[in-house]
Amino acid sequence: MAVKDLIVKNRSYRGYDGTYRFTREQLAAYVDGARLSASSVNMQPLKYFIAWEDGPVALINERIKWARQLPQLQLPHPGMAPTGFVVICQDKEINDNLNRFQKDVGICAQSILLLAVEEGLGGCMIGNFSPEKIREALELPESIQPLLVVALGKPAETIVLTEVGVDGDTAYYRDENDVHYVPKRRLEDILLN
Repeated sequence: MAVKDLIVKNRSYRGYDGTYRFTREQLAAYVDGARLSASSVNMQPLKYFIAWEDGPVALINERIKWARQLPQLQLPHPGMAPTGFVVICQDKEINDNLNRFQKDVGICAQSILLLAVEEGLGGCMIGNFSPEKIREALELPESIQPLLVVALGKPAETIVLTEVGVDGDTAYYRDENDVHYVPKRRLEDILLN
């Protein structure tokens, strides 16, 4: 599949097939892709906690919040939670500046998700969580700071890309059939020259 096709298929899924199971090797392969991605000044301060077994997956699921723009919905719907996670963390013993490597976090998360999409899977980057609660639940050392949770699974929902309307509203929404719509700005509206 071409890279642009992978990018288009890489949506923020909030509903998954609860019967799909990851293996440790599969998630480790995604992290290997992140490991090989670019790193600011090649410092490589990021470390990863992978969860594929029911216990750790449940611990993470209980500590993250979904779809802030749709507070009236319970997402994921019951039985449609992700079945795997990669928690991207920073090792503060390598570098304790938690803002400096945010771009690395995004690059690594995108690498992980593109590898999942290539396998017909999907995920969602989640920043709405308490790092302390995640660290405690996963029994991570104090020097390890969770920065982003990447939920993974076999998508079980429909996501449609649409153009941003004349009102400029970029908020995602769902219709009466639970189809998820994601407005995207037109290319002409974001190019500066």
